[in-house]
Amino acid sequence: MATSPPTGTLTFLFTDIEGSTKMWENNAPAMQAALARHDELLKLAIEERGGYVFKTVGDAFCCAFTTATEALDAALEVQRTLFGEEWQETDPLRVRMALHTGASQERDGDYFGPPVNRVARLLSAGHGGQVL
Repeated sequence: MATSPPTGTLTFLFTDIEGSTKMWENNAPAMQAALARHDELLKLAIEERGGYVFKTVGDAFCCAFTTATEALDAALEVQRTLFGEEWQETDPLRVRMALHTGASQERDGDYFGPPVNRVARLLSAGHGGQVL
């Protein structure tokens, strides 16, 4: 895992659980356990591939990688693992993911600029289980 924010041309990986609001409303204790497992799986895949998590909001992750290959490998590994999980009390977690590569601005461990905006727009167009 990257311990400091990488700079230069980066590949951003954004993730979000599709339908999580409804899942929270239907069974908050089960969703809390499912979210903890989701977070564990994402962090492991990201760390193993040198990614840098710069923001988490609710069930969303925002990460930066120095190469597109590392970011794509992390996304695919997480999707495979999530599909293989036995979700005891919740519906299966379907996570949408988006990748975009470009040069951005880093400030205090956070990123700004067109590549970040583009990956967020791509994520909003996705559905659970997709990597765009």
